Amino acid sequence: MRIGTSTINSATPGDYAAGAADAARRGFDSFWTNQLPGGWDPFVTLAGFRERPREIGTAVALTYPRHPATLAAEALTLQAATGGGLVLGVGAGHEWYVQGQLGLSYASPLRHTREYLTVLRPLLRGEQVDHEGEYFTVHTRLNVEASAPPVLMAALGPRMLALAGELTDGVVSTWVTPEVVADQVAPSLPAGARIVVGVVVSVTDEPDRVRERLAADFGGVGELPAYRASLARAGLSSPADATVLGDEAAVGEAIARFRDAGTTDLVVIPLGSAEEQARTLDVVAEFKD
Repeated sequence: MRIGTSTINSATPGDYAAGAADAARRGFDSFWTNQLPGGWDPFVTLAGFRERPREIGTAVALTYPRHPATLAAEALTLQAATGGGLVLGVGAGHEWYVQGQLGLSYASPLRHTREYLTVLRPLLRGEQVDHEGEYFTVHTRLNVEASAPPVLMAALGPRMLALAGELTDGVVSTWVTPEVVADQVAPSLPAGARIVVGVVVSVTDEPDRVRERLAADFGGVGELPAYRASLARAGLSSPADATVLGDEAAVGEAIARFRDAGTTDLVVIPLGSAEEQARTLDVVAEFKD
């Protein structure tokens, strides 16, 4: 199992760059950005890294705000500009942002994502696309030379997982447990698919206190329909229940459980002050393959 890192809240692209450089110095396999509503552009952020692990990834870039031809051009430009190593994670996002803040229809994210991937994948391979569908009419190809990155998809529910298994190289999941990976995610995907799991981790002597703080800070995540349904299927009441908190031994045991469940890439998101995050990453680094 590969282990990468990310940050839970970055104030500036410079924070991401510092995190990527730290991940490289610690020998982690990857560093990941995401696209928060109203936040920084993940591709421009990744392009600014001067020091980074072998792989860099988006977990995830949102599909609705970008035409698939635009996203393909961004991804291939980043590949060419940085020497490769991109893992392109994409996702439909959530209705409260896509429809509530951007004014775009969120009527069927499953159909939208299927059509999006149908257009995106051949464009990334440099192929001519002639497509007329419900969401996109596309007659073009990209005249650039760059290697197509692997494409992953944010997926939690059974139908999205099935779509990911059909049209992508794997999934990106967050706020899930090893049991969810073993019982729901891995069985939905073909052999060899990547299962990238983002998990909030804190090496702490006060796990109950940290869990209470997390429940307060991230309670809203559990109200989003996709996460609420996923947590319910796992028998969890809060996103805080899907975090890894405890001493060095507890964190090591949790990492082993994710590995045994079928996780191919664990993306550790450390909590706390700079010193607390450094302690967490020091411990996690000991468990790299």
